[in-house]
Amino acid sequence: MTTEPVAIVTGASRGLGRALASALAGSGYHVIIDARSGAALAAAADEARARGGRVIAIAGDIGDPSHRASLAAAASGLGGASLLVNNAGTLGVSPLPALADYPADQLLAALEVNVVAPIALTQLLLPDLRRRGGAVLNVTSDAAVEAYAGWGGYGAAKAALEQASNVLAAEESALRVWWVDPGDMRTQMHQDAFPGEDISDRQLPEAVTPAFLRLITERMPSGRYRAADLLPAGV
Repeated sequence: MTTEPVAIVTGASRGLGRALASALAGSGYHVIIDARSGAALAAAADEARARGGRVIAIAGDIGDPSHRASLAAAASGLGGASLLVNNAGTLGVSPLPALADYPADQLLAALEVNVVAPIALTQLLLPDLRRRGGAVLNVTSDAAVEAYAGWGGYGAAKAALEQASNVLAAEESALRVWWVDPGDMRTQMHQDAFPGEDISDRQLPEAVTPAFLRLITERMPSGRYRAADLLPAGV
């Protein structure tokens, strides 16, 4: 059992999840990370350890109940999770189709990863999160609240995650529950949304991690946040 706070960060092999895992490790957290790619996850774990943190990497699919159980067991072995970052997600079909053309089976798959899996993992961790007065941080998107052509599948999934977060916050008053829009970033998911386009003008995930750390360290009230609003002016 560790005396350090314990965080689980899903989808941590690249992009925002990787940046957050590294930042939390550098802030004194014992971090448990997951992703489907074992090699990429191992590299992310090494990066986080270089920040001075203790890291456990567990490769697997967040949609798999046995994998979620492994994450929960790892946290329990350390004394229980005090922070869950539900970052793992899928864009769905790429290039982005109109809703009229969205394959129903692919929509179900997107909902499984973006909505059902984070809720299911949260359920597993709630006893420890309650006991430790912890927090749940769900990564969302402006596509959950704005109407962008082609973003119907992803946006619907994120909208569902936002409402689930809103209800969880109302039900779990001892916890902090945040759903955060990081803004456009230079990530593989964003590139998949715009295949062949130059997205080099988007900010790197590392640029918004201070916003997430502020939310966590200041233990701000439950609710929806935009990372841009949590950063110092001009950043």
